[in-house]
Amino acid sequence: MVKKKWLVQSDFVVERDPAKCIQCEVCVRQCANDVHEYDPDDKCVSSNSATCVGCHRCATLCPAGAITIRNAPNDFRPNSSWTGEMLRDAYKQAESGGVLLSGMGNPQPYPVYWDHMLLNASQVTNPSIDPLREPMELLTYLGRKPDKVDLGRLSEPGGLATKIGPQLELQVPVMFSAMSYGSISLHASIALARAAKEVGTFGNTGEGGLHKDIRPYGGNMIVQVASGRFGVDVDYLNAASAVEIKIGQGAKPGIGGHLPGEKVDGAISSTRMIPVGTDAISPAPHHDIYSIEDLRQLIYALKEATRYRKPVSVKIAAVHNVAAIASGIVRAGADIVAIDGYRGGTGAAPTMIRNNVGIPIEFALASVDQRLREEGIRNQASVVVAGGFRCSADVVKAIALGADAVYIGTAALVAMGCHLCQKCYTGKCNWGIATQDPLLTKRLNPNIATRRLVNLVHGWAHEIKEMMGGMGINAVESLRGNREHLRGVSLTDRELKVLGIKAAGE
Repeated sequence: MVKKKWLVQSDFVVERDPAKCIQCEVCVRQCANDVHEYDPDDKCVSSNSATCVGCHRCATLCPAGAITIRNAPNDFRPNSSWTGEMLRDAYKQAESGGVLLSGMGNPQPYPVYWDHMLLNASQVTNPSIDPLREPMELLTYLGRKPDKVDLGRLSEPGGLATKIGPQLELQVPVMFSAMSYGSISLHASIALARAAKEVGTFGNTGEGGLHKDIRPYGGNMIVQVASGRFGVDVDYLNAASAVEIKIGQGAKPGIGGHLPGEKVDGAISSTRMIPVGTDAISPAPHHDIYSIEDLRQLIYALKEATRYRKPVSVKIAAVHNVAAIASGIVRAGADIVAIDGYRGGTGAAPTMIRNNVGIPIEFALASVDQRLREEGIRNQASVVVAGGFRCSADVVKAIALGADAVYIGTAALVAMGCHLCQKCYTGKCNWGIATQDPLLTKRLNPNIATRRLVNLVHGWAHEIKEMMGGMGINAVESLRGNREHLRGVSLTDRELKVLGIKAAGE
């Protein structure tokens, strides 16, 4: 007997204008959540709002413009403690007895500190630079830098006597975050890899292995070694330009990963090296890492496996003692430290974890950069940050706060068409991104998705140059960690102190 969910109300209302609807059934064919249904007897289409997730696929593609999606009008009695969202979550768990799951990043109304920081601009004494007419350098190198550089003999211009370790060369300080094949479709994975190559940056395989169709783009890919070790072998490690050890991620710090068995088809099976139909579970901890010394062993094992030709990164979530952790990671031999803030996206995470664990990436970045500088080891590793980067201004502020580069995930998915309905874990993505359903994945044209991703990064790059020019800076190296170019607005003295910036007007 199926239990009726009689206390769980619909989140959205689907309104259909009968005067406009031409009964073409486009909405019926396009909705993977069975919201729309055609009745052959009455010869009309009806809609069931109960299953709508607010992806807007039907409204976008309706040729007659007959469909409107609205938030459900029914409000609960106002209660500052028991909000409508809290009530709905309690009803859902009372009926399901399970853990609430969510996709994408933290939607809670916590402060976005990027929005409380303003950039400097040149005026009379320090003239600005026109990026359209003067050189502007965004080239970024990620990896361990020496304490000092010996330029060698004067008779060999451009030659360095100092040996520099392996570096990732980025034409723009923006990379695509780790998103595994399995959590997103193959078309989406291919689009990210192609776009990374075209704009001169890097994508990240996530913990799902490296699909054979993405191997040709290995020169612009970073491969992950997560706790599940899916798809990891020596060929996998050497197929890309860098290796990243995933300890944690911003959406679910301290929590492992899980790809349901129903998503593990033949292609995912061969890529992840697991049987078809079995759950792909990444344990919360790496069972060979219980100390910084253990981490050091894995870092150098990966360096040995790649003949010391590829930088090794360690990805952690932004947590309360992140500065001390990052210091240990650098001293353990990591070439790059990647930090993921609490607004980081995910295909599936326990809702309570996503919404309540971790700290803002702004504070984590400032703390880590300051700690590494105080210990005199900031040059020994690059710092890459992730978790809620929405626009080019966020990127510029992050670099001024101390980052070498940023990862973008949600922004990249939005560029491909994602509408942030946050139902990635259902596998019913109507836009063909977070799904393995062949009828849905074909909706995402990888060529079009690639072009949109390239356009996004190119647009951001132009804006970054404009902002740098306005500050009188012609190279991103001159901006990195230069907090004098930042001022805080509507921040407490304590927040300003942690961020290491002055208040506006100082």
